[in-house]
Amino acid sequence: MSTAPKRTRPPSSSSPASSEANAGVRATTSPFARREIRKNRRKERSDHTNRSETIGAGSTYADTAYGHTATQLRAAEAGLVGRSVYAANRLWRRVRRIAKRTLRWLGATVTGLGWSILAVTLIGFVVGYGFGWVEAVFLGFFGLVVLVIAACFMIGRSVYAVDLLMQSARVVVGEQAPGSLVVTNPTKRRLFPETIEVPVGEGLAEFSLPSLGAGGQFRGEFVVPTLRRSIITVGPVRSVRADPLLLLRRELVWTGGLSLFVHPLTTPIPSTNTGLIRDLEGNPTRDLTNSDVSFHALREYAPGDDRRHIHWKSTARTGQMMVRQFEQTRRSQLLLALSTSSADYYSEEEFELAVSVAGSIGIRAIRDGRDTAMAVSEIMPEYATNVTPAAQRLRVTSPSRLLDDLSGVAHHDRAIPLTQLSRVCANEITGISVAFLICGSVPTATQIRSASLAFDLDTEVVAIVCNPGIVPSIRRIDGLTVLTVGYLDDLKRSFAKSAAL
Repeated sequence: MSTAPKRTRPPSSSSPASSEANAGVRATTSPFARREIRKNRRKERSDHTNRSETIGAGSTYADTAYGHTATQLRAAEAGLVGRSVYAANRLWRRVRRIAKRTLRWLGATVTGLGWSILAVTLIGFVVGYGFGWVEAVFLGFFGLVVLVIAACFMIGRSVYAVDLLMQSARVVVGEQAPGSLVVTNPTKRRLFPETIEVPVGEGLAEFSLPSLGAGGQFRGEFVVPTLRRSIITVGPVRSVRADPLLLLRRELVWTGGLSLFVHPLTTPIPSTNTGLIRDLEGNPTRDLTNSDVSFHALREYAPGDDRRHIHWKSTARTGQMMVRQFEQTRRSQLLLALSTSSADYYSEEEFELAVSVAGSIGIRAIRDGRDTAMAVSEIMPEYATNVTPAAQRLRVTSPSRLLDDLSGVAHHDRAIPLTQLSRVCANEITGISVAFLICGSVPTATQIRSASLAFDLDTEVVAIVCNPGIVPSIRRIDGLTVLTVGYLDDLKRSFAKSAAL
């Protein structure tokens, strides 16, 4: 009688060392030997991981695949119990993943009223069957039916092609800012009616989207209110599907948001190259230098002077080396410092007038090609101590960029006042020839004078006090020019008057 050959289990590795190690694990009972075998396995696993990392983009996949393979091998070696544990672990992971998705969907879909109905339904079943109350059981079934009907409205998913358009991204306060919404059905089936919502700042524009056939299109028009200077976010467009009782509500976002810049009112003013702020480009200053274009005088030669500036006729006449000395010429630097501290303004109208004044002067300076810098007060932390005051610089590369930044400027209680703002600007910005300090009617003449002392003596400082409704005036206080304006048009007349002086 012939016996069938016994099937032997192949070794896990083709190397002799690995075969001896596996045989040692099954045969020996020495703790020292088992510890050595585990150490060798950890070393082999580490080497395999290092090799997988050299693959590049597939290193993560290789490590994960190796981990799953090792888990399966360990489960196979452990027998039926190990395989059962491995299967239970995989099942638990799938259940947990499904539970997370379900909870996420419930949190985003069920409204507050829906949770209330669900709670009433559960309480009705528990109390009704627990205490035998027929009314509570009826209430539970009623809530269950209502929830099932509401869930039927959530079945299916609509697909739209949505375009959100604004006629202009920049408008002035009070101008019309129309926008349009175009919704198209790109599918070959009819879509159910839904509600389309377009957030407009703090408001909301709603459109009742009718049932669209294949290729159908819906167009909606809306107007953004521009009563105040601000940066308004229009969008994103979202579709809303809900049941009649608003127990369930599902929102899908289709587009991104658009920014609408509502610019402050500005007025054209005369050129800044005349009047109070004459341009110094090409004109000499009181600073002397050894090399420039404006000749000043002759002086004796000193070691280190450039020999190209030696005046040979005077040298021959006097018998001593004489060199030319020049007056330094420079291009003027215009500074606009706008205080955004609430303590410097009596009302909201004063602050809006100050922003309009700053924008008008900044636009004129940019169009004249002047080196311009504009700074506003920085907001200080509420509970911070020993914090250095700072100023926020606005973009002055073009009038549009400047007005865009001014659209988002707002006054704050913790913003640094005018006196600190002037000191920060004088320390951080060099070469200032003309400085405009713009504030409200709260700062006194002494405070404005103190703010002007932060600049050099050769800097022309002009303070503009904004007080709506007051009679405009121009006055001088110890070398400081103070302009008081009651309306935006007063600024143009004040500049024109100063140019005639």
